[in-house]
Amino acid sequence: MKSQPIVGAAVFTAVMEAAGYRCQCSGECGQPHAKGDGRCQHEHDHYTSKHGRLVRLMAAPVDPLATDVEAARLTASELRAWCPDCHTAAARLARKRQPAAPMDQCGLFDL
Repeated sequence: MKSQPIVGAAVFTAVMEAAGYRCQCSGECGQPHAKGDGRCQHEHDHYTSKHGRLVRLMAAPVDPLATDVEAARLTASELRAWCPDCHTAAARLARKRQPAAPMDQCGLFDL
């Protein structure tokens, strides 16, 4: 492993070792990951393709909508390895699936 964050390196390393330095997304991003037997094929410090970019995995909560404060409180066993593409897509899908908050119409025309 060539790169790792300075802060939280022990937690990051524990998560990556448990994941085999490979993204643990198994379809939460909306992609079936058919070529990887249902799991994303992106590996830490590897390129996405011949002309692709370098992948830097991150240790993030299973719930992609968890806040930074919630994520900071989690242990390595409560985190998983995500590639940025899968994490972003999983968060987008999770936001879409959340029920819409009821509109509070108080104030403007209340008599």
